[in-house]
Amino acid sequence: MATARGTVHRSAAETRSHVLRVAGDLFYLRGIRATGVDLVAAEAGVAPTTLYRLFASKDDLVGAYVETADLDFRGRFTAAVEGAGPDPRDRILAVFDLVFAEVAADAFRGCRFLMSLAEFPEPALPAHRNALAAKSWTRERIAELTGQLGVADPGELADHLMLLFEGLHASGQSFGPDGPARRARGLAERVLDAAAPRPVTS
Repeated sequence: MATARGTVHRSAAETRSHVLRVAGDLFYLRGIRATGVDLVAAEAGVAPTTLYRLFASKDDLVGAYVETADLDFRGRFTAAVEGAGPDPRDRILAVFDLVFAEVAADAFRGCRFLMSLAEFPEPALPAHRNALAAKSWTRERIAELTGQLGVADPGELADHLMLLFEGLHASGQSFGPDGPARRARGLAERVLDAAAPRPVTS
């Protein structure tokens, strides 16, 4: 709520969400290590002391940013899969459509989780742990879908698709949507076709 003088009053939860949104935009556009806490506070319109009441350290803020991005992606992944209907093949391909749409967006600069892992290689840091959790969740969901296809080795197929998933992000970051990324869905279809159970012949 804004007062007559334009001052915005928020609850602690609202302030935390607001700071996370601002921090997330800055981290994604500028890089996490290149973005200082003072800049986040200034852009969010809060005092640094307020920010540190909400997040004990920059590591905590970054960890919360990655966790929030993970929850957002899980929601969009789930919606895309459920919206594709009951066929697990269609559901898998919907994931590639989802990621390609991200790559094609003007604001795309890369996968938030791969970027976080690159900036924070130390496994003990919250940013690393949360980014790895995001990637692990995606791999597990893809494996669940391949497990519904009746293929000989659903785990191997899931790993092949995960490699394509990661390659789509990386290629999109390097060359944009008109580069190799535009072929990811077609390649996923070929991988699925190659793994499909062969009809039994007499």
